Amino acid sequence: MNAFCDDVTLASPPPAPSRVLLERIIHEGLVQVVFQPIVYLSSGELVGYEALVRGPSDSILHSPVALFAHAAEAGLSAVLDQVCMAAVLREFGRQQLPGQLFINVMPDTLLCEDLTVDSLLGMLAVSGLPASRVVLELTETRPNAGYPMLRKVVDALRGGGLRLALDDLGEGYSNLRLWSELSPELVKLDKYFVQNIHQDPIKLQFVRSLVDMARAAGSTLVAEGIELAEELAVLRDLGVLMGQGYLMARPAARPERVARYALPGHTVPRVGRKLPQARNLLQQVAPLPDSASCEQAYRLFAEQPECFAIPVLRHGRPVGLLSRHHVLESFAKPFNRELLAKKACMVLADPAPLVVPAELDVHALSSRLVAAERRYLLDGFIIEENGLYLGMGNGQDLMRVISEQQLIAARYANPLTGLPGNVPISDEVARMLDEGVAFVVAYVDLDYFKPFNDQYGYGAGDDMIRLLGTILESVVDASRDFVGHVGGDDFVLLLQSCNWLQRLQQVLQQFDQSVLSLFTESDRLAGGFCVADRLGQVQFFPLTSVSIGVLQVRPGFFTSHYAVASAATHAKKMAKKQDGSAIYYENSTQSGLVHSNAALV
Repeated sequence: MNAFCDDVTLASPPPAPSRVLLERIIHEGLVQVVFQPIVYLSSGELVGYEALVRGPSDSILHSPVALFAHAAEAGLSAVLDQVCMAAVLREFGRQQLPGQLFINVMPDTLLCEDLTVDSLLGMLAVSGLPASRVVLELTETRPNAGYPMLRKVVDALRGGGLRLALDDLGEGYSNLRLWSELSPELVKLDKYFVQNIHQDPIKLQFVRSLVDMARAAGSTLVAEGIELAEELAVLRDLGVLMGQGYLMARPAARPERVARYALPGHTVPRVGRKLPQARNLLQQVAPLPDSASCEQAYRLFAEQPECFAIPVLRHGRPVGLLSRHHVLESFAKPFNRELLAKKACMVLADPAPLVVPAELDVHALSSRLVAAERRYLLDGFIIEENGLYLGMGNGQDLMRVISEQQLIAARYANPLTGLPGNVPISDEVARMLDEGVAFVVAYVDLDYFKPFNDQYGYGAGDDMIRLLGTILESVVDASRDFVGHVGGDDFVLLLQSCNWLQRLQQVLQQFDQSVLSLFTESDRLAGGFCVADRLGQVQFFPLTSVSIGVLQVRPGFFTSHYAVASAATHAKKMAKKQDGSAIYYENSTQSGLVHSNAALV
């Protein structure tokens, strides 16, 4: 019987069969626990597991919906919650699963008199699971004792090292209030808004707004119920960092131990040259086995002033990280050296270090560090290959490499717009061809720009070019798309966003509206302007518009970036033959280029 249930007085006569079964489940702890992985959507790397609880498999209360509905009707929700937490901690510890543990809990359970902060932290201590590896998922209910009391309890739990997640955002009325009141580290998006998001513009816009809210609030958004590759692609486009669902893995009593899940269509970074990887930050730091003593760790730090951290390995795999300041500080306290010297070094180690694969690029690594806890910037991160320890990296070296990448980008940037020029554009196309990813090239050009420049002057011409560059940057998804400035009034977009056509249509609409401010009122009313050519003959030109030639690039159809540039130039020329702002689309197939009936806007 669970320790939290010793003094529970269960209702008497005449109990229904389901009530009897519920009481038995609570008293005997008969709940079944399954785990579903949560992963980074950009790389498929494991974040941790959400624990899900069921009733006995051969009973009418096997479904969690039925189980918790009966508990609520009997007034035993909080008691059942505590039984479930104990079972989850016990099973997670027994299997020694990696990563974070996400535990569902109702707000009122945290406010129970018999579940104090100290008792909850005590449960963790008994399980052997550090509080830093536990995320409490608050389910969608309004706390009966009020938000101020819940906030006080949550703050105390955070002080003990736990993190907070808000579950099923969007399912009920009180989630946004909980988000505002409690400032959770993670917010889980209800599966309703994930299902078929690629076919529902309202859901897409809703999630886009939530992504913006999460960024402003400093929370990480986690998508639930991802089942389709198309859903995953849209969520990546929108900037959702983590997710779970049948596309990755179904809940299982004994989940497969996978450090990285194979996901369709990994995100490709938007920098023009091939990015450095975590292995480029590698520092050779001698590790310690988990059987080593605290005294050995202390001596290593004392003898190596430059050593900032020491990884702890078990059979070659990283299981912990000793930080210099923590070990030295612990040994500096009175009597601690005598108490700690002979103990295994894992008592002073962080059991949940940040471990990254050697092939992870520096931009993805930077995103991981931003999403993780601050201590990883100081203590560093472990670099592994095929699950085995390779070396260490630190935040300072990562920032240096990223700064170098920014300097390289600036060297080849167009001086007028600051956008990448010809060299990074070619490098980016070549890289994407080498990696065999599908993408869309949009060659953007201004119509009647030279006459405008002659009539209004080069200063106004520069303003128009900058205007177009600003619009292009605002419309694309910075995490998946690339904007380059070839020169003059020519721009190139390399798009991996699934809604690329909608984005290009926004370019035309925004430019046609914004460019009017660069013309005089009389020219706006006339719908154009008159310019004398070299022979003195006056010609009328329409207001400047935008033409976009679009080329869809599928893996294996182009052998070089020169071939892509040639085909995209042809598409742009076809677009410029149309009147006004236009998008001309070409599709590459095995038999060559196929011209569609120009998709004109």
